[in-house]
Amino acid sequence: MTVRIAMVAGETSGDLLASHLIRALRRHLPDAEFFGIGGPKMQAEGFDVRWPCELLAVHGYVDAIKRYRELSGIRRELLAQIRRERPDAFIGVDAPDFNLWLEGKTRDAGIPAIHFVSPAIWAWRGGRIKRIARSVSHMLCLFPFEPPLYENAGVPVSYVGHPLADVFPLHPNRDEVRERLGIPLGRKVIALLPGSRQSEVRNLADTYIATARCLLEGDPDLRFLVPLATRETRQIFEEALHRNEATEQPIRMLFGHAVDAMTAADVVLVASGTASLEAALLKRPMVITYRIGKWQYRLMKHMAYLPWVGLPNILCNEGIVPELLQDEATAENLAGAIRDWLQAPERCAAVEARFMELHLSLRQDTARRAAEAILPYLCAAPGSSKRP
Repeated sequence: MTVRIAMVAGETSGDLLASHLIRALRRHLPDAEFFGIGGPKMQAEGFDVRWPCELLAVHGYVDAIKRYRELSGIRRELLAQIRRERPDAFIGVDAPDFNLWLEGKTRDAGIPAIHFVSPAIWAWRGGRIKRIARSVSHMLCLFPFEPPLYENAGVPVSYVGHPLADVFPLHPNRDEVRERLGIPLGRKVIALLPGSRQSEVRNLADTYIATARCLLEGDPDLRFLVPLATRETRQIFEEALHRNEATEQPIRMLFGHAVDAMTAADVVLVASGTASLEAALLKRPMVITYRIGKWQYRLMKHMAYLPWVGLPNILCNEGIVPELLQDEATAENLAGAIRDWLQAPERCAAVEARFMELHLSLRQDTARRAAEAILPYLCAAPGSSKRP
C-alpha cells in the first residue's frame, strides 16, 4: 500500500519549507502521495493541492476575524477528507492558528499529527504549550533553545535547524554582489528593509527616508538600497519619496533582491522579522526597528516574555544589535545607531564572528532531519499499522 500524507502549509514560506520536506521524504518513500493545502512549489513536487496556501494568509487580527468563517469552513472540509481518506500522517507546516486545531482533531482520529516550525511560545502566548501538548504527536523545531520547552511539557520534539542556514553561504561574496549591482567597492552602503507587507511599508517608509536624510547630512557619499517585494510595496515607497521630496536622494529601489541588498550593505536597517535572521546569516551589522498600531503594540508588549523582539538577539541571548521600536524609532535615533556601526569596525568584526557561530549552529540540513523525525510515524513498511 502507498504511504499517504496530508499536509497544510501557510503562505509562501510554508510552501517552500514543505516542498523541501516532500522531496526529502520521497528519498525514502518514492511512491508516497501528499495532499491538502499547499502552493506551487509543493505542487511541483507532486503535491495534490486541494486549496491554495494563499487562502491562509491573513494580515493582523482584524483580517483574521473577518475571514474566520471562510477559513473555518475550509478547515472543517479538509478534516472531513482526512477522516474519510485515513492518511498515514498529518503534517502542519507553520500556520499554528489554523493547524493546531486540525492536528488535535487528526490525532484524536488515530492519525499521527506532526507540526513543523514551533510557534513562538518563547516570545509570547506561552500558555499555548498545553494546547500543543494535546494536539501534536511530534514537534519539529527550527531553533536550538526550543526543544527543552517541549520536553518539559512532555511533547516529543526534534531540533532540525533552520532551512535558511542551509541555503545561505557561510561566506557571502560581497564584492561579487556589489559588482553585479554596480556599486563601487569602497562606497558605504546602507540597506533599508521596511518589510514585505503593505502595512509595514506604510508604517516605516517616511521614517526610513528621514533616516537616510539624516545620514546624508553627515556623509553625502552614502548610498541606500531598498528592496521591495511587490509592485504594491514599491509604489507605497515611491509615493513616500515624492511626499518627502526625496526623489533626488541616492536611494535606489530594487524589485526583490533583498539578499543582494543586505549582502552588499555595510549596515542593514531592518523591520523585525525573518529578514533580521537573514541579515544575521549574511553576517551584517544591523539596526532592528518596528512600528505597529499603539493598541496592538501595548497588547503584544504586555504578553511578551523576552526583552528583545529581533531573532538575532533572541538566538544570541543578548542585545547584540540595537532594537529601536515604536516611539524610539525616530529618524535621529535610527541614524545614530547606524552611524555607530559605521564608525566602529572592530565592533562590526565582533558581531560578524558571533553571527558565524549562529549560522553554524542553525545549519543542520533541515529537510533531511525533519524527514528522519517523521519517518517512524509513517510505518516501517507501506501498509503497516505500527506507529510510535
